[in-house]
Amino acid sequence: MSHLLSKNRLSKKHQQTGQTQTQLVTPKSANWRYVGFEAHQLKAGESITIETATDEVCAVILSGKANANTKLEAWKNIGDRMSVFDQKAPYSVYSPAQDEIRIEAITDVEVAFCKAPGKGGFKAKLISPEQCQYETRGVTSNTRHVCNILFGNEPADSLLVCEVITPSGGWSSYPPHKHDTDAAPAETQLEETYYHKIDPPQGFAFQRVYTDDRSIDETMAVEDGDLVMVPEGYHPVGVPHGYQSYYLNVMAGPSRNWIFHNDPDHEWIIERDKQV
Repeated sequence: MSHLLSKNRLSKKHQQTGQTQTQLVTPKSANWRYVGFEAHQLKAGESITIETATDEVCAVILSGKANANTKLEAWKNIGDRMSVFDQKAPYSVYSPAQDEIRIEAITDVEVAFCKAPGKGGFKAKLISPEQCQYETRGVTSNTRHVCNILFGNEPADSLLVCEVITPSGGWSSYPPHKHDTDAAPAETQLEETYYHKIDPPQGFAFQRVYTDDRSIDETMAVEDGDLVMVPEGYHPVGVPHGYQSYYLNVMAGPSRNWIFHNDPDHEWIIERDKQV
């Protein structure tokens, strides 16, 4: 059975014996133009090298400690959290097109490679936790904790990368919003992936992807290590009581500008929450 389900919008975690890769999305497999994604789980002492080719790549050390290098730069012993739920920002390595990123695991490591078309306009660099932007958004059951890794805080050609933790019983990417129309300054067109982690890991969350005309309308149960592809439409996430959710977002499109449009049916929630 293919690990791609639900009209190719849900990719289940998959890892073959002796392999490190648990997720792989390419523009071809997703049937879109911009975003690529890989996740790998390395044992201590293992390594992986990604050739960037025509992409720029942001390698996010999700958990564990590692050495990292590109063709011209090297960083030793990076990584300061053993879990994505440690309430710490990650270390990441950015590499431009026509370069490479090599990750060597010092401890067991989970690493995500976030990809989008690059022009080679920026140099390879380390993005430390101090360079990330952390903020808490929303109130009550709509509270979520956002960490911008490669967003407005750091320049890039097309990549936007952030991570979000949603507390038990909460909602995020909510009220529902979309960014599928190239109509700045009202809205921009951005493809997006959601790489999900759950705490404790036997749990699950729900993600709905739907459009105004309901030509897309799917609700998916996502488990630890699953990935959801959002080519268009609104895409809220709900977390059951007793579990907390993490997801790593990767976005890219014709322009590197995140302008979203809320679902008008649910926009009233924003005004109500201003009174809380």
